[in-house]
This record gives sequence, C-alpha cells and structure tokens, in this order.
Amino acid sequence: MLKDQDRIFKNLYGLHSWQLPAARARGAWDGTKEMIARGHDAIIEEVKASGLRGRGGAGFPTGLKWSFMPKEDPRPSYLAVNADESEPGTCKDREIMHHDPHLLIEGSMLAAFAMRAHVAYVYIRGEFIAEREILEAAIEEAYEAKLVGKNNVHGWDFDIHVHHGAGAYICGEETALLESLEGKKGQPRLKPPFPANCGLYGAPTTVNNVETIASVPDIMRRGATWFAGLGKPNNTGTKLYCISGHVNEPCTVEEEMGIPLRELLERYAGGVRGGWDNLLAVIPGGSSVPCLSAADCADVTMDFDALKALGTGLGTAGVIVMDKSTDIIRAISRLAYFYKHESCGQCTPCREGTGWMWRVLERMAAGNAQKHEIDMLFEVTKQVEGHTICALGDAAAWPIQGLIKNFRHVIEERIDAGAAEPIPASVPEAAE
Repeated sequence: MLKDQDRIFKNLYGLHSWQLPAARARGAWDGTKEMIARGHDAIIEEVKASGLRGRGGAGFPTGLKWSFMPKEDPRPSYLAVNADESEPGTCKDREIMHHDPHLLIEGSMLAAFAMRAHVAYVYIRGEFIAEREILEAAIEEAYEAKLVGKNNVHGWDFDIHVHHGAGAYICGEETALLESLEGKKGQPRLKPPFPANCGLYGAPTTVNNVETIASVPDIMRRGATWFAGLGKPNNTGTKLYCISGHVNEPCTVEEEMGIPLRELLERYAGGVRGGWDNLLAVIPGGSSVPCLSAADCADVTMDFDALKALGTGLGTAGVIVMDKSTDIIRAISRLAYFYKHESCGQCTPCREGTGWMWRVLERMAAGNAQKHEIDMLFEVTKQVEGHTICALGDAAAWPIQGLIKNFRHVIEERIDAGAAEPIPASVPEAAE
C-alpha cells in the first residue's frame, strides 16, 4: 500500500484549494530554480533514471523520448501537453487539472527547459470547461508570481498556453493533436517524420500526457532513486487508477505500479458489486484494450508488463469492471460503435472496418448471426489492427479480440438461442 508521504497528487480529491499558496504549501514550485540550474541534460538523465514511463497509454520511457529532441537546431522547440482525455473509463488528468494544476504547470516548465523549449501548449478536451477555467486561472497566478513568462525567477523564459479542443477523440493522438493546434482538421500524420524532428509548425516537438508531466517535479525534488524504488522493475513509481463500472465505490486513486488488481478493487473501490464471485470481466486500461476474464483477474498485477503478458495492456489504467449481469457482447458492441463514430475516416481499414465490425457485433448480440462469422470477425480485426496511420484502428480491434478470446462461448450460446427464437436487434442494420 502506498504511503501518504510517497503520494505525488496530494490534492487529488479537491479537499484543499488548487490555488498557488495552497499548492506551494503542498510542495509545488519548491526548488524549481535549483533544478533548472542543474542543466538541460541533468533533468533528462534524472527522468531516465527514475524509470518514468508515459502515463497516456503507450508507456514509452519519458526520459528517452525527451532525449530525441535536437540539442542544436535553429528552429524553436515546443512542448505539447496532451490533456485531451477522451478514453472511455479514464478520468485522471481532469482531476490533476481541477485540483492540482500547479504541478502540471511546474512540470511543463521543467520538461520544456530539459528539451530547450520556451513554449508549451496544453491541449485540453473540449468537454472540460471547469478544468480549463481553473488551469487558465492557475497559469495566470504563475505569470503574476513571475514563476513563468519572460524574465521569470527561474531564469528560463517560458510561456504556456491553453488550447481548448472541440471534443474529437482522435485529437488525443499526438500528431492529430498537433494538426488541431495548427488550426487544421484533426487527422493523424504519417510517421516518419516524428514530432521530435518535425512537429508543431514543422519544428521539434514532444507530446506528453498530463499525468506524465505532473509527475516530473516530485521526481526532481525527491530524486530518481525514490521514484524507482516504488512499483516494480521497468514499471516504477506511482500511478493514478480510475475504477468504474460494477464496483461499490467508483473512484480515482493513486497507488504504486504493480498493485494486484483484486487488492486495488477491494481496498479502494469497495469490491465488485455482489462480491468477487460475481465478477465477469475487467477492462484494465481504458476501453481500447482487450478485456480480462474473471479467472485472469484473480492474480494479475496492474502494470505494463504483467498485463501485456496476458494479451491486454495497462493503457491509461482506466479499470472498467463488469459483473455477471453484463451483456458482454452488447458492452463490446457499444465500444465498437464509439470507435466507429470517432474514426477520422482517413484510413480505409478503419473507416470501413469499424462500421462493419459494429454491425456484425450488433447481429451477434441479437443472436442473428452464424458461428462461422465469429472467425470472420476476428480475421477482420486483424486486417484493421496495424494497418492504419494511428492506433485508433488497433483500439477498435482489441476489445473485439478480447471478447472473442474470452467469451466466444457466450457468442455461440447467443447464436444458438437466436436460431431458436430470434431476439430483436437494439440498433437496426438500416441505421448504418
């Protein structure tokens, strides 16, 4: 269990003020000038040594990502903070911006300095109104206190701007985010070139998640050894877990990486509704990763490597719990509809495949399908996965793959029942 003194997000539940005096009392902006005085490379090396991995879903080593930025380039460098938290089941970044925004602002300053950038943009989800207003007010406080801006007390000119999106899920993909920042349609770019070489306005850019950036100040204050001592090897530090669905007390909680899933649910979320034996499935990392069966949930730990070994992923750590009252086929079909709706339409496999997969799932949920279509649906997910510019195609395919892997028998039983007595579909095929 994580000790209180090891928590990074001390105001996660908004029990105290988000404003600058209260943030400083919690430790924000303490020793920032001394950290910057250590130099660009020293910060990158400290973050590398901490083992911090990106908290936005992919889990790429943060310090390594920063090191890709050019050291001598006539073009300006930029930091883009991805606050477009649109993954179903995920509600962590909004809590940071709402209750502890100064950690994000300080982290942005340190990250920008490490990468020799003087400007950062926070791209915030269109639906986050209160969070944007609080973040902008906190940035104004930081400017007034000369913590950021030109000729600030830290000796590194740094401007930070908030850009409010318009509610498109696809803009959470880093290159689509950059396109949107530039005022264009939010569609992912082909890579290479990667943003570190050609990002915002054609200049070197790094895109990092809110939680990733907000963790940096504490790593610098307490040292890489402290952070690396929490969690598991290659899965170090603390993590915000968002627990929703069929639990008695849904919540967002900070815990060590690698906490057992069962302990996480029972200690913080009041356990599965109806008891552990009533558990059907868990989606461990936000809606875009394959679900786990109840049998897999008993001993699995919540970290990147353990979940990858089970064929799923930690993702954003948005834990969606489903008990035995869940119609698992309709649940995954609803997610398939979400990805169909949010596809930008740029790539043919995603544009055509997401709608096709959703329609087949709707028929399967109604029992209006044939068993050979299960393998055909799985094959189509493999034709979508890995064949698109960005990972939205993968995100649409993986939940369906998890359904077929773990609950094929449910689909077959539904088809058998439908053959005996057809069940009306919840969404007519004509709707497509």
